[in-house]
Amino acid sequence: MQAVVLAGGYATRLRPTSLSMSKHLVPLANRPVLGWVLSQIAEAGVREVFIVVGPHNREQIAEYVGDGSRFGLSVVYLLQERPLGIAHAVSLAERHVSGLFLVYLGDNLVKGGVALYLKRFTETRADALVILKEVEDPTRFGVAVFDGGGRLAGFVEKPKEPPSRFALVGLYFFTPAVFDYIKQLKPSWRGEYEITDALALMLRDGRRVEYAVHEGWWLDVGKKDDVLAANALLLDEYASLDVRGVVENSRLEGRVIVEPGAVVKNSVVRGPAVVGEGAVVEGSFVGPYTSVGPRAVVRGSAVEYSVLMEGAVVEGVERLEESILGRYARVVARGRRTLRLHVSDYSAVEF
Repeated sequence: MQAVVLAGGYATRLRPTSLSMSKHLVPLANRPVLGWVLSQIAEAGVREVFIVVGPHNREQIAEYVGDGSRFGLSVVYLLQERPLGIAHAVSLAERHVSGLFLVYLGDNLVKGGVALYLKRFTETRADALVILKEVEDPTRFGVAVFDGGGRLAGFVEKPKEPPSRFALVGLYFFTPAVFDYIKQLKPSWRGEYEITDALALMLRDGRRVEYAVHEGWWLDVGKKDDVLAANALLLDEYASLDVRGVVENSRLEGRVIVEPGAVVKNSVVRGPAVVGEGAVVEGSFVGPYTSVGPRAVVRGSAVEYSVLMEGAVVEGVERLEESILGRYARVVARGRRTLRLHVSDYSAVEF
């Protein structure tokens, strides 16, 4: 089994963060979302991975992932010159895959990882396996169509009137047969080659396209609220009391991670939360579902349900909540204020 990870795209809904950082590298619980994806793939026993990148982010992603060895993987990069859709991105791997393979969107995560579905796919000997999740708003996703007998009959991409509430999760399993169907595609009204159209052609030809319904959480990190919700979920899932830094005259409540080199002084940190390597929290309150990135500083402030990236500074803010601060961004408030912010790298906000 091999894996194709899709990490192109421009993430316009995540601006301003995505103007200077690939959304696949946005930290969740102080770890890039792509890092979580690659770890899940490695945990499933897959070793060979092809990462599809764009011209705008290939250097950033290659710098983070390298040759994949630190994840226990062997990684090759494939360049998608233009964002022409999932099916087009998958087609770039045709010359490289040699058998069964999975496709994982690099800004998605599923609870429990991919191992269970990989096993199911290899056992069923189907031509494709898609993972579905019941959602509140199916109009945002590709949606499954079922016939009167409850069998999978097709797919509709972002329908105005959804035929079901079961959305396609960003995780697929294929045999190389899918490449023949991708070659038959024409661009959709969005100007993209849709993987849903390729799957529909496979069903039309009587190919075995199986599905599984995912019962756990599914994260699709597309905009600010998604990032904050994903950060909270991952902290809730994985945080434990783990103190490897310095804690002075402070109180840690619940599951709090203090990474090596971090200093927590005269403060309260209430978990689930993480204080990153070399970070400083002084005279402050860090509330639940907050990630304080490496070398970030929180001084004389209260921060809750937020993501502070590497080197970010929060000083003198009465309350910062539901916020994302980019790398080395600075927020300084000399008065008493409650703030909700989304600022990109090296920004400065002063009051």
